[in-house]
Amino acid sequence: MPSLKHEKLCLAPVAGVDEAGRGPLAGPVVAAAVILPPKGIPRGIDDSKKLSHADRARLHDRLRDCAIVGVGIVEAEEIDTLNIYWATMKAMTLAVEALGCAPGHVLVDGNRLPKWGYAATPIVKGDSISLSIAAASIIAKHTRDTIMLAHAEAHPHYGWHSNKGYGAPEHLRALREHGPCPLHRRSFAPVAEAYRARETLLV
Repeated sequence: MPSLKHEKLCLAPVAGVDEAGRGPLAGPVVAAAVILPPKGIPRGIDDSKKLSHADRARLHDRLRDCAIVGVGIVEAEEIDTLNIYWATMKAMTLAVEALGCAPGHVLVDGNRLPKWGYAATPIVKGDSISLSIAAASIIAKHTRDTIMLAHAEAHPHYGWHSNKGYGAPEHLRALREHGPCPLHRRSFAPVAEAYRARETLLV
């Protein structure tokens, strides 16, 4: 289970940062930064991937009430311009800037850091180790899922209610049958292939 071991070694306030949505074929990449309160941290915080949708939703709301939270969002069009790596770095930077206060230290999930002026430490599998990063993973995942569920209403072909934009068989089949929509990432191979296929049909 994640703990505050790493946070206690850093200059306060410590922000944990994580992202959601690097792999999907559609929708934004979302990052979150979270500074946990000194007391009253919600129980059950863990890597978002290990939690049910209901638990993520509950903890998201609790964290929004008790913690300092910042969110950064980079949309599909900008992902195609920057590439997914730099778009993720930008989302993380936006998330920390959205905190409204300067962190003493930032703990980032993964092995790379954005180019910023904050004192920071990357932690591989940080969402399973650091409580602040785990909290950020919950905020980022729930925020992105909520965005994709809203988009699913307008674009029902792709099965985003269940796959959230990832390359599930239903999503890939819809790409072939209906083509991409403006929310798809053109720089991702299955989407680029679907665009080429449609252009061939129009010739």
